[in-house]
Amino acid sequence: MAETVRRTRYEEFTAYVTDRGPALLRMARSLTPGHADAEDLLQAALLKTFFAWDRISTPKARDGYVRRAMVNTQISEWRRNRLEVFPTDEIPEQRVDDPTARSDLADTVNRAIERLPDRQRQIVRLRYYDDLTEAQIADRLGVTIGTVKSTVSRAVRKLREDADLTIARATT
Repeated sequence: MAETVRRTRYEEFTAYVTDRGPALLRMARSLTPGHADAEDLLQAALLKTFFAWDRISTPKARDGYVRRAMVNTQISEWRRNRLEVFPTDEIPEQRVDDPTARSDLADTVNRAIERLPDRQRQIVRLRYYDDLTEAQIADRLGVTIGTVKSTVSRAVRKLREDADLTIARATT
């Protein structure tokens, strides 16, 4: 005799989010300007859905409930963040950022890192680009943590003294 095993509310919800999460995140991305905002919106909608989970009558209605929660949450956010517009005869001066400045600085930093000795360049990339800890770097390279710390210190000192980076910092 086959027994029907009833999953708990938490298990059902977890299975639903695992199965439908990517599709719901795509919907949230269409409502928000950025990926992080979309994740926040989806999380808020899923929280509301979890509290109403027992009231959602059929499994087919779940997607609609989450979508409606996302739309309502986003509309509330738009209203909350709405800017007040005041008509005026004079338009105030506004600073316009140069979008190329960031990429120019990134190129300058990359060229400065390329000028470092091999070991320093390798450790700087592992530390600041791959975001590894000093212990992880030491383990990966087979050196002591002290070696990693001193190498990073010397590399950062060289980068601070790099003429191109000094000029780039002065112009930004």
